[in-house]
Amino acid sequence: MKVTFDHTRIRVSDLEQSINWYCKTCGFEVLKRTDKSPSGNQLAHLQIPNSHHKLELTYSPGFKVEFPEDLIHTCIRVDDLIGYCHYLESLDLKIDLWPSNWKEQFIHGKKMAFITDPDGYEVEILEH
Repeated sequence: MKVTFDHTRIRVSDLEQSINWYCKTCGFEVLKRTDKSPSGNQLAHLQIPNSHHKLELTYSPGFKVEFPEDLIHTCIRVDDLIGYCHYLESLDLKIDLWPSNWKEQFIHGKKMAFITDPDGYEVEILEH
């Protein structure tokens, strides 16, 4: 029996805003959208090209998106983290970088950064 990991679902408070954010900042593309699932949700399935795992954004009218801080995050990998951070800065995004003196430390140490989506979900960014 073959088992694969297909997708992760997160609830969002504004589907269009979240789709635009994930596509613009993280390189996702929309695979499909559903205006009304069997349970009444609006869904968008996103995927980064050359990745098998998908992100399902779920919007439910009347559902308030709340979760404890630092409970969940997603992670993407990029070829050049320094270049990617410069791109994110050009979008006026707040980047939580580790370590804080990242431009010097990234030369020889581990490279990682975090950004936060419109609902407060963190996206970890690692270099390949």
